[in-house]
Amino acid sequence: MMLLAVFERAALMLMMLFLLTRTHLFQHIVKKQHRRPVETAMISLLFVVFAVFSTYTGIEVDGSLVNVRIIAVLSGGIIFGPWVGIPAGIVSGVHRYLIDVDGPTSVACLITSIIAGLLATWIYTKCPKKHYARFGIMAGMFCEVFTMILIVLLSENKTLAYSIVSHISIPMITGALCIGLIIKLVQDLDEEKDLVAARQAKLALDIANKTLPYFRKSSRESLEDVCNIIREDTEADAVAITDAQDVLAYSGVGQENYLDAYHKISDMTQQAVATGELIISNNLNVHDFHSLLIIPLWENGTVSGTLKIFYRQPHRIRPSLREMAVGLSQLISTQMEVSRIEHLKAMASKAEFTALQSKINPHFLFNALNAISTLVRIRPDQARQLIANLADFLRYNLERNAELIDIQEALQQVRDYVSIEQARFGKKLTVDFDVDELHFEIPCLLIQPLVENAILHGIQPSSSPGKVMIAVKQDGERVKITIRDTGVGIRQDVIDKLYSGSLDNQHIGLMNVHQRVTLLYGEGLHIMRLAQGTEMTFYVK
Repeated sequence: MMLLAVFERAALMLMMLFLLTRTHLFQHIVKKQHRRPVETAMISLLFVVFAVFSTYTGIEVDGSLVNVRIIAVLSGGIIFGPWVGIPAGIVSGVHRYLIDVDGPTSVACLITSIIAGLLATWIYTKCPKKHYARFGIMAGMFCEVFTMILIVLLSENKTLAYSIVSHISIPMITGALCIGLIIKLVQDLDEEKDLVAARQAKLALDIANKTLPYFRKSSRESLEDVCNIIREDTEADAVAITDAQDVLAYSGVGQENYLDAYHKISDMTQQAVATGELIISNNLNVHDFHSLLIIPLWENGTVSGTLKIFYRQPHRIRPSLREMAVGLSQLISTQMEVSRIEHLKAMASKAEFTALQSKINPHFLFNALNAISTLVRIRPDQARQLIANLADFLRYNLERNAELIDIQEALQQVRDYVSIEQARFGKKLTVDFDVDELHFEIPCLLIQPLVENAILHGIQPSSSPGKVMIAVKQDGERVKITIRDTGVGIRQDVIDKLYSGSLDNQHIGLMNVHQRVTLLYGEGLHIMRLAQGTEMTFYVK
């Protein structure tokens, strides 16, 4: 009956621990490798209460108590370390002594309770985790046997001492088996953690597989589809994808505020972009959201944007979600990198198409030949030079196969083009070059389309003469290329559409250059509306 009573009280402790392990707070504390002092203090207090409570629920036998105090001390110390085992051993031992100072077993229980705390600490620090349960049972049996020996040695009434030992020794020693059960119960949380990690990894892979087709499209609508998938699979209230400056796509609560509009990223998102570190806020209070996870997305070793997951409930960003999100961000970053490469190939093909348009553009040829015919009689030398310029320009476009060319060669193509246009516009067009003596390679057709845009959309519509300035200057470790005109000036809606990726075919050359420069060098065209005219700048690294 006493053995059954020991197991009943141990079962009570097991049941209480089981209920605690179902709570998120206890799971969170148990699974952490490095606990805060307040968390360690909470666990220590819990096992002190278990140990003291075990004394109160003990069964009195000949002036002694059959209890599970040693089980509580050893279990807590082996699982959570010295800051739990030693306090539980000292407090429960002193308590056991004080409630029965003259009892036949009080001193023995005090000594073995403290020894149990120290022994638990030794097992925690010296033994592998997989053997905790086995060593815990052995330690429990040792402590109970040692208690029996001390009862006999320290008691003045040997007859009573032998009577107590004969009645309680077997239940107390056998009850030590419960230490293994308690340790296994808590350790199963780690295995559960592994199972959760496996589920989260599978979830990340599932999301990556679902979103891959949309990343290949590389449009705002496709990114919104990506956000929808992530929001549904993570049960989030909202999901957003940003680049390093703007919100690219948003899905979920408050989505109507993002329709047909572009928003700058928040200060918290800017911090994630700047530091490259994951940001968790479980006590947020912004637009009805109380939990936020911001994961940096990487391309070519730099942060190119972020993935943001919002919840309206506080404390929803738990370690399992964090790990899943980190894995997902790595997959998404890889997908974006692959998509960028594929997009670069597509843009190269589009650039070749633009080049073909330049080669056979009938309006360009018509205007050039018309200018030449006008000059043949009045200025034959200039007409002859213009024919040479046109021949060089056409030969360049027809024979150019290399992907990268020297900057000086690219500028010569621009000079040939400018010569033809100046013949057309006469005194209305002035073009100046301010070029450092530099030699580096750039892709074909990056500068000429911008000069063409400045002339056709800036100078030509103007009623007064205009100037185009082309500058190639060293700027620190980069090279700054600038095309500035004094024409009518670019409209703000054209700039907005360019940056949003929705510019029409009328400005296909401008759109093409912006996207190619973005893909190649990480940032696209910097366009500035001037008091008179427009300035376009991009940097070559």
